[in-house]
Amino acid sequence: MAIELHKQARQQAIESIQRYFEAHMDEPIGNVAAGGLLGFFLQEIGPAIYNQGVADAQERLQARVAELDIEVHEDEFTYWAAQQRAAKR
Repeated sequence: MAIELHKQARQQAIESIQRYFEAHMDEPIGNVAAGGLLGFFLQEIGPAIYNQGVADAQERLQARVAELDIEVHEDEFTYWAAQQRAAKR
């Protein structure tokens, strides 16, 4: 599955790469070169970051599912016990 960015996010990422180059490198980087670098990062490194995000989300969801029986548990067969408590009052 290819990792894609929406048009606005892609433009912001390109501008961020250009700003980084201006601040930290000897030469600025052009719009086309920054777009190419972004494409490389998305194809080469993006899947590792994406997969880690999926694994983190899956871990959190599994923890929540494991707690589901505690959160929504209802005691069974309580009618007669409730009747006995009411009769004692």
